[in-house]
Amino acid sequence: MINANNPNLKSWIDVPKLSDFPIQNIPFGIALISNKKVAVTRIGDTVINLSKLYLLGAFHGILSENYFDKEFLNDFLKLKKSDWRSVRNKISEIFTNNININKYTSSFCEINEVQMCMPVKVGDYTDFYSSRQHAYNVGCMFRDPENALLPNWLHIPVGYHGRSSSIILSGTDIYRPKGQQLPLNAKAPVFGPCKLLDFELEMAFITGEGKPLGDSISIDEAEDYIFGMVIFNDWSARDIQKWEYVPLGPFLAKNFASSISAWIVTLDALEPFRCKGELQKPEVLPYLKFTGDKNIDINLEVQIQSDNFSAYTVSKSNYKYMYWNMNQQLAHHTVNGCDIHAGDMMASGTISGNDNSAYGSMLELSWKGTKPILMPDGSERKFINDGDTVIMKAHCSKANVRIGFGEVRTKVLSSK
Repeated sequence: MINANNPNLKSWIDVPKLSDFPIQNIPFGIALISNKKVAVTRIGDTVINLSKLYLLGAFHGILSENYFDKEFLNDFLKLKKSDWRSVRNKISEIFTNNININKYTSSFCEINEVQMCMPVKVGDYTDFYSSRQHAYNVGCMFRDPENALLPNWLHIPVGYHGRSSSIILSGTDIYRPKGQQLPLNAKAPVFGPCKLLDFELEMAFITGEGKPLGDSISIDEAEDYIFGMVIFNDWSARDIQKWEYVPLGPFLAKNFASSISAWIVTLDALEPFRCKGELQKPEVLPYLKFTGDKNIDINLEVQIQSDNFSAYTVSKSNYKYMYWNMNQQLAHHTVNGCDIHAGDMMASGTISGNDNSAYGSMLELSWKGTKPILMPDGSERKFINDGDTVIMKAHCSKANVRIGFGEVRTKVLSSK
């Protein structure tokens, strides 16, 4: 039992009903407080300055220095999993013991008083393609149902290396990307703003410090190197991608923006929500074999909002639909000796459930534009329009405990 996960714990800090951030969560982030970026956690709507907590002696005997007085969490992520767990358990202990009610309140701010910032400096970013239903849907659209999955898909967690510099925080607007497209029945490409802008509903995990170049992280070791997760909207320019992706895969269609939520929810906090994944057939190779429940039951939701209507839900999915789990993704990523570092980010790929209400992209929801989605104001969406805001939410729920991620919210502006 991880002490901080006890479902019976109650904090002396007020937690609103259905909050994503009860005492059992204790996520980590970076906030701008009094013109300085520091590491923070959150209980209810109260943001706790972890640097101030350190200076008040909260982590005596646990941390040798103040890892929270920094602009990013990367140095903290270089510590061991046992250190991350000890810090989280200590925070839980402090804010459930009434003896501390007046001792640490100088570290408090309200959530509306702080500006959230990027939690980590992302060194490298990898995007996987690990939802079977999504891969099948896309294969049906662009090939045929008999050959929807390519021959390698059931044998390896397929992925590609993306662009880390354009990973942005929730609340950051994006501009519609421009690029080459090949219009239907045309023989030569044209240049201009993307016409088929899409979201991709994903989750991403953030790593601690890995092994030296040449060494691998085994399937059984993987969780020791995964710090936590964020919601991940991997924006996609479908028409640009269709023209450019052969033979080397996504490029300009994907590297213009990927949006993340502000709070990293630790793998420890997600432990009570483990569940079985899909039976993998054919049997995977030995280095990808695992024991126990490695999928996580995370409820996912996508909403579209515009100036003409409030947030409208277009998809409800779940992270448990992943065919390839995080352990397999990390084991495969490093099996060739590739080194990973604290703050690296690895996204799941679009997460789609088994019916069209749970599809994770407009490409699937509108089935390549052939089935437009009706909005509350009577307008239709095949893909995302200028002025639209896409909102993604995620939470787990079990035994009267709700662990959430907040949201990732991004508005689309017209091309520069």
